[in-house]
Amino acid sequence: MTKLLLRTFIKNHQNTDDPGVRMQYGRLAGWVGICCNVLLCAGKLIVGTLSGSVSITADAVNNLSDASSSVVTLIGFKMAAKPADDEHPFGHDRIEYLSGLIVAALILIIGVELVKSSVTKILHPAAIEFSPVIAGVLVCSILVKLWMMFFNRRLGGMIHSGTLEATSADSRNDVITTSAVLVACLVGQRTGLKIDGYAGLAVALFILYSGIGIAKNTIDPLLGEAPDEELVHTIASEVLAHDKVLGIHDLIVHDYGPGRRFASVHVEMDSREDVLEGHEIIDDIEHEVKRKLNVELVIHYDPIVTDDKELNEAKALVLRTLREINPELAIHDFRMVRGKGHTNLIFDMVVPHELERREPELKKLVTERLQAVDRRYRTVITLDLEAFNDPHTRTKK
Repeated sequence: MTKLLLRTFIKNHQNTDDPGVRMQYGRLAGWVGICCNVLLCAGKLIVGTLSGSVSITADAVNNLSDASSSVVTLIGFKMAAKPADDEHPFGHDRIEYLSGLIVAALILIIGVELVKSSVTKILHPAAIEFSPVIAGVLVCSILVKLWMMFFNRRLGGMIHSGTLEATSADSRNDVITTSAVLVACLVGQRTGLKIDGYAGLAVALFILYSGIGIAKNTIDPLLGEAPDEELVHTIASEVLAHDKVLGIHDLIVHDYGPGRRFASVHVEMDSREDVLEGHEIIDDIEHEVKRKLNVELVIHYDPIVTDDKELNEAKALVLRTLREINPELAIHDFRMVRGKGHTNLIFDMVVPHELERREPELKKLVTERLQAVDRRYRTVITLDLEAFNDPHTRTKK
């Protein structure tokens, strides 16, 4: 069914990197969600009113909320597809994250309202009318929502959309919600126990828990979460694959919305290499990363000295010293400035987050140990976080 819908309504549906195709995916998911949820809402509202079941009525309202979420999805994808302009030079793709956040907010609102109605039902229980027609409507709802869950999950995976993944999770919640309603009705019919309110409360708490999780998943990229580890390693591998590149550091990836990523990295090359040739290599790397990974990469060229024996020995000493203090410490951008009375060792010290607050202590300890070997050594140390300097991506294997 999903393949048929994709072939019918989305031209070139396999080209998911195209912003226009991506918008069509969002539009298809939105309209499918609106149609399915409106039909389910109407059916459940009629059944819930006739039976007097608060959980069925709440489930109908939940479907109406899902329809509004689909409207948000439609609008979000349309706005996210707008091209960059003077006020938004990096595009509008992050609007898709905001759409996911709105969907999460709607889920939380429904959860709160369902808690209220369920508590009222617990305090004032009432018998529920149940019939094969009611059971049929609920079973059909479960099957439709189960299909919608897989439908949105598949589309979300194909275009890496947090909004569609949130919609898929919402459909999963609806499957659980309606299943709980069906069980409550069957138990009430067979045993006379009035557990409708308790079933509604359990479902409401699950919806709230799920809504919080979905909200976190959409807020994290807006706040600037760590980039995908696989993407970081792939970019690093592409850069380090070139013979003239000796190492990299400060690889930073910025996410401006699904499918729109920018990155910067410092590339180390032998200072004796021809500058024009090095510039050409850097240009080639940037173009290759753009073509293969759809990432706009900017490279900073770092020439390093490789034929200075004294400098290499001092650098090796610093590395040994850091490993003795903590094996997780590392360096880059190492330079040596010789003077008559002392020699400055200048470098960036890479530290994990848990050691960030110990910066003054670490700098003092490193300096003391180096001066114990040679009293002429002075240090000029700049702190650099490990988050942008994965030890597995800094140098060639």
